Amino acid sequence: MLEIDFLTEPDRARWEVLARGQDAYFDTERDDDAYERTWRRLIDDEQTRGITARLDGEMVGIAHYLFHASVWYAGRCYMADLFVDAGFRRRGIATAVIEWVARDAEAHGYPSLYWNTLEDAQARALYDKIGRFHEGLVLYTYRRDAAR
Repeated sequence: MLEIDFLTEPDRARWEVLARGQDAYFDTERDDDAYERTWRRLIDDEQTRGITARLDGEMVGIAHYLFHASVWYAGRCYMADLFVDAGFRRRGIATAVIEWVARDAEAHGYPSLYWNTLEDAQARALYDKIGRFHEGLVLYTYRRDAAR
């Protein structure tokens, strides 16, 4: 049976295993302090949320999302991370998590859910079925202190 709910303090160790698994998948390196800061934000911040998906009681997936104001919309929800342990994929867990996040966002007055992923990510097979791809949009990021 699949259960989805907010992360709680006892989830800390397994959450970090999954978060590090996601970072390894995307070839992202973070120091231990980054995981601690993010964990505290997920547990303590009202706008930033973390959830877990449990299959038969085992924590197999996580998602992180945040609510924010929007210039043109009532408010938006950005799903920053969604990760399901490789051994549990293709069982509907990611779909259930996305639907859960969308319901939570809407219940809090943020009816628009969006996320991004890598162009060649395997998850696009799912995302292309349940989401709307904005063809032609390009994501830019800027950091003033970044090397050019």
